[in-house]
Amino acid sequence: MKIQLKYIFLILLLGTMFSCTDYLDKESDTELTMDMVFTDKDRMESMLAYVYSGIPDPTWGSLNRTGWGVMGDDWTPSERWQQWGWDAIPKITGNWNTATPWAGGYWGDLPKRIRTANILRANVVPIEGTTITAQEVEYIQAECRFLQAYYYSLFVNCYGVCPFQPDYIAPTNGSTEELLTGPVPYDEIIEWCDNEMLEASKILPASYTQAIKYGRVTSVMCLAARARMLLFAASPLVNGNPDYANFTDAEGTPLFNSSYDQNKWTKALEAHRLLIQEAEATGHELYKMYNDDGSIDAFASTAWVHARTYADGNKEILFARPQNQTEFDKHISPYGAGGNGGLGMTQSIVDAFFMDNGLSPILGYENGDKTKPIINPESGYTESGFSTNDDVRNTDNWNWYDGEEKVAAKAGTFNMYVNREPRFYNAILWNERYYIWDRRNVDFYQYGKDNNFTHDAPQNGYLGLKRKHPNSDSKNGSWQYRPGIVYRLAEAYLSYCEILNEVSPGNQEILTYLNLIRERAGIPQYATSQQDGYIAVNLNDQDEMREIIRRERRVELCGEGVRYDDLRRWKEAEEILDGDFYGMNFSGTKKSDDPSDPEAFFVRTQYQKRVYQKKYYWFPIYQDEIDKNPNLVQSPYWTESE
Repeated sequence: MKIQLKYIFLILLLGTMFSCTDYLDKESDTELTMDMVFTDKDRMESMLAYVYSGIPDPTWGSLNRTGWGVMGDDWTPSERWQQWGWDAIPKITGNWNTATPWAGGYWGDLPKRIRTANILRANVVPIEGTTITAQEVEYIQAECRFLQAYYYSLFVNCYGVCPFQPDYIAPTNGSTEELLTGPVPYDEIIEWCDNEMLEASKILPASYTQAIKYGRVTSVMCLAARARMLLFAASPLVNGNPDYANFTDAEGTPLFNSSYDQNKWTKALEAHRLLIQEAEATGHELYKMYNDDGSIDAFASTAWVHARTYADGNKEILFARPQNQTEFDKHISPYGAGGNGGLGMTQSIVDAFFMDNGLSPILGYENGDKTKPIINPESGYTESGFSTNDDVRNTDNWNWYDGEEKVAAKAGTFNMYVNREPRFYNAILWNERYYIWDRRNVDFYQYGKDNNFTHDAPQNGYLGLKRKHPNSDSKNGSWQYRPGIVYRLAEAYLSYCEILNEVSPGNQEILTYLNLIRERAGIPQYATSQQDGYIAVNLNDQDEMREIIRRERRVELCGEGVRYDDLRRWKEAEEILDGDFYGMNFSGTKKSDDPSDPEAFFVRTQYQKRVYQKKYYWFPIYQDEIDKNPNLVQSPYWTESE
């Protein structure tokens, strides 16, 4: 093993960004050998830290780096933030091509993580007199095994297919031709990732008791990533999609299977069932807080689930990335309260939240015109006029209100925001809403305290609150630690419902798991018949249940970077993400809902034209990479001839 490897030194240099250990000595890179790396605990752990650091940031990074949080229809950043590296903005407006930069950087970054994991897995050994025991080595090898598969799953989730040599480590003196490989069919890569994640889960512990190991891969984390991957693989975009029937490699091998395969749904079902069983057996459960009367405090529960750590009792977390990112809270905080104040939520998600009686307020739009909602007459919803009474709720642990009364929406609130479910009030900051962190109503009117009409302003009249840490205070620059939650139990439940509806329509478990989510959310549950306090649904109507499940998923997981992949895998992105996007009147100066008055603020107003073409379902490979490697194939519909 006395092989001199310059890339080992480079990996260790990169590792310093993620480790506080000063492991560098005076040896030059030409003197560093495999033995020096793998018999030195600090060096080996720095290498492992580099492998881990490729896990994408699910909060701030999901918005301004990978852009997955922005490319759906939940979050909407100020368009002028593009000058500060928000690469997702030109993508949602259709201004990108095969040379457009992307801060997510999967094509250049993930292969490095995969290769480093492969090297580490093959060479890590016990180190006498340290915590790197034989069992720890076995865990590290399993962690690397999972991370290799996880990074490949992210790669194909982005590009569809990719070159695939999972166990190959290119020699330093090898020829360039050995690296110029072509893509491998999607199903082949997914099958390999599936096996690797599952096998890694059989080796790793379900949880760790040592705080220092928080964020290390567990068996439950492996199963969570595997389940999400298999759900995508079973969905219409890649399961029987005729659009890719002619998409082949250079030798004519199809890269996607255009024939529908019901077994993919069955495999996804089994994966989610295993995940839920293993997670619950380990003690994972939906995070809940309770009122003094013993009832679930839905307001507090749905706010703190995104802020409490696993160590603090949040057992809903199945997969988390340790982080302490303050930029997210800054950018959703109003400008006049010390924030950047330009990260909003769309009118589409405002419309999606349920009423406090559990019913949807809006059933659709007249001829697709988003300014003309079809209001559900049974819901009690109206978007005409302003409330005359405070909307008082039952909560003992949530204090986002003014005074002693537990008011979700004060008298004088635009009726669109009154009598909505608890999750709504933890997600949407509307004009004139009371803002506890500055102890005043926000002012989004044109040139108001929180709308300077520049880049740091809510361009559609809303700011987001979803995932805000309740104790972070932009006014005083007080930022609290939050876990970077990649996957939580609620997603597993909702995905399980979706898959059950495809595999076993009418299965009672669908309502069981949907109702667990609604119970925690503080809204009436579903039943198969008319009952007081319940909402009747036709469980045997697969289409009706599919829409119900998707709506539940939209609300519960909004703002968590899940929606974009949902729209892609359902093949709905071209319809939903292409066209005009709406909010309130950003230029308004009056508290009015009169659509004939251009100064009225509370009027549905188009603020952005988004573009989504068929080719956008997959990211393009950079053209210069295609030019360097003739075996590569450009992503579907991105070639000039198409």
